Amino acid sequence: MQKRNEQLEQILTSFREGSSQLEDTVQAVQDLYYQDLGHTTLDTDRAARTGHPEVIFCRNKSAEQIADIVAAVCAKRVNTLATLLTPEVYDALRQLLPSALRSPELPQDDEPAIEYHPNAGILTVRFSPWEDRGKGEIAVVSAGTSDYRVAEEAALTASFYGHRVTRYNDLGVAGIHRLLSKIDDIRRARVVVAVAGMEGALAGVVGGLVHVPVIAVPTSVGYGANFQGLSALLTMLNSCSSGVSVVNIDNGFGAGYLAGMINAL
Repeated sequence: MQKRNEQLEQILTSFREGSSQLEDTVQAVQDLYYQDLGHTTLDTDRAARTGHPEVIFCRNKSAEQIADIVAAVCAKRVNTLATLLTPEVYDALRQLLPSALRSPELPQDDEPAIEYHPNAGILTVRFSPWEDRGKGEIAVVSAGTSDYRVAEEAALTASFYGHRVTRYNDLGVAGIHRLLSKIDDIRRARVVVAVAGMEGALAGVVGGLVHVPVIAVPTSVGYGANFQGLSALLTMLNSCSSGVSVVNIDNGFGAGYLAGMINAL
C-alpha cells in the first residue's frame, strides 16, 4: 500500500509541476488500479490490497490472451503465478513469450525467470525471489499418486509465495501405517494441506492426529460414485475432526495460498 501511495504522489507531483499532461496523468492513475487489455481487465491494485498480485487462471484462455497478460505483468516487473496451464496451451504460449516479454517498458537485461511445471499446470514468472514470509513449515500430504497434480499445485503455490514446503506423497488411509510412519514429521508443520480423492478420509484422520490447522483438498479422483470429487468434498465437510477447513474440488492453488497466509500470521 505504501509503494502504491508513493507512485500516486509521484504522478500527481509530475502533473503539478507541468511535466505531465492531464490525459497522461489520468491514464497513469488508472494504471495503478487496473489495466484494460481488451479481453482482460488486469487488477494492478491487488498486490497493494492483499500482498499478492493477481494470479492468472489459464483454463479457457487462449495462448494469445495469456501472453498479453504475462506481457502486461512483466512490464510492471511483478512476480506472477499462472495456474491450470495445460502442456498443449503452454507449447503455443512458449512461441509467443519471447516477443511478449520484449516490451518497450521492460529493460532488455531485466527479463524474468520463467519456469513451467507440467505436472501441476503451474507457470511462474519471477523478477526477484520472494522473501521468506513463513514462520514455519507447510506440510502437503496426498493420499495417492493420482492426487499428485493437485497436491503439487498446492506445494508450488505456497513455495512461490515464500514458504517452506515438505511433500508427503501416497499416504492414504487404505494403508494407514504409511501415514503413521510420517506423522511425527508432519506434526512439526505449522499448517497441513491434506489432498485426497475417492472417499476423502485422509483429511479427517490427519485432523485427529495433529495440533495445527488442516486444509482439506478433495480431488476428482475416483470411480463413478465419487461423482468427480463430490463424495470426497462431502466427507471432508462432514469431518468430525476439529480444525479442518475445506477448499473446492481440485483447488490446490486455493489451499496453497491459504496455507501461506496462515503460516505468515
